[in-house]
Amino acid sequence: MALKDKVPPSNIEAEQATLGALLLDWEAVGTVITYLRPDNFYSIQNKKIFEAMLKLYNNSQRGDLITLTEQLRSDNELENAGGPGYITALTDTVATSANVEYYAKIVLEQSVRRDLIKVSNKIIAQSYDETVGSRAVLEDAQKMIFELSDSNQTSSYKEAGPVVVSTIEMIEKLYNNKNAFTGIPSGFRDLDTMTSGFQDSELIIIGARPSMGKTAMALSMIQNIAIKEKIPAALFSLEMSDKQIMQRLLAAQGRIPSQKIRTGLLTMQELQRMQDAAGIIYESPLYIVDTPNMKLLDLRALARRMKIQRDIKIIFIDYITLITSENTSIPRHEQIAEISRSLKSLARELNIPVVALSQVRRDAEGQEPTLADLRESGSIEQDADVVMFIHRERQKKQNEEDPSQKALGMPTKLIVAKQRNGPIGDVELVFLPSFTRFETAEKEM
Repeated sequence: MALKDKVPPSNIEAEQATLGALLLDWEAVGTVITYLRPDNFYSIQNKKIFEAMLKLYNNSQRGDLITLTEQLRSDNELENAGGPGYITALTDTVATSANVEYYAKIVLEQSVRRDLIKVSNKIIAQSYDETVGSRAVLEDAQKMIFELSDSNQTSSYKEAGPVVVSTIEMIEKLYNNKNAFTGIPSGFRDLDTMTSGFQDSELIIIGARPSMGKTAMALSMIQNIAIKEKIPAALFSLEMSDKQIMQRLLAAQGRIPSQKIRTGLLTMQELQRMQDAAGIIYESPLYIVDTPNMKLLDLRALARRMKIQRDIKIIFIDYITLITSENTSIPRHEQIAEISRSLKSLARELNIPVVALSQVRRDAEGQEPTLADLRESGSIEQDADVVMFIHRERQKKQNEEDPSQKALGMPTKLIVAKQRNGPIGDVELVFLPSFTRFETAEKEM
């Protein structure tokens, strides 16, 4: 028998047993509705009956043969539900309500299989459509599967007692440990105090003019998040190769001049520090993607895969204007707007922070950047939950090249220019160019 001629997966007996058991034990409706919906029923009659049961339950009415029949009659659905005889017969399908959850889960299992077939058919149809690119088909396929998996998560109630206990424990932890935050800590004390860490579902933009250290900033944060705290993180490096990224991480972690890492001119002590740093980084849950000119659809698809396979908790993108839009026929600022909206959507879909680096205009070189300076699209500012700028006062060239100045670090300001759910302000950091890393500035007593 051809697949197209096969009857979709279903178990009518389990559907009838579920409904019959609910008529025997009305209180069980409260349990079953946490994971079962009318659309999970294959039989139209059974679907209509369950819909009527939900109406009775939501109106705090008790369901039995009489009230259920009357509800269906008032909805003009009694005949579509099989009539009074069919409803009465449901109570004869089971002797007890003891196995109602077992029956309901069989109904759900068959429903998921039907949904998978529907999704597969859509993928097949799109694959035959020559007007739709293969990458778009892959993106759509992953999205549909991800949404299907997400929609079948079982809901459950929680008693107030355990919730208040866990909430008080969280608050006490924050009270006793001033370094604890509700989000993922960046590693910069003053920034984390201001933001309480990077929050789930948020799009965070870090902007700067060229040579301010955008990549170094991202890697400094990754060093704390993935390498120190062992929080799974993904880095989409669209400008630098994975080896270049790793050289920077080794320099920062081992506190070895990056130039020596690149040339291999290391002392024995530096070689040992590099090997120690390599061992630490090797054990970290950091995942690097270094595909240049990466398409937006590919980025989203790979992010979903890493979320499913590696349970990544945060994504870094270096940087936003290097992402390639599928729609190259529209102006660049519209492409950037599309990319920005898509990254915000990705953060919400995966329920993790997405941190994207962005160039800012050169026009006001030397002045502190503002939200208006975000390059190529004002939509970046609108879509972002948090916008930060790296700013360093222009120094004389001889000071920039002074070894003592490099060793001490270059004072740098991280300007939190927008925070949808918190304060804005400045964070004082120091940039160590030799190690290509940022650190929190020590405050004078």
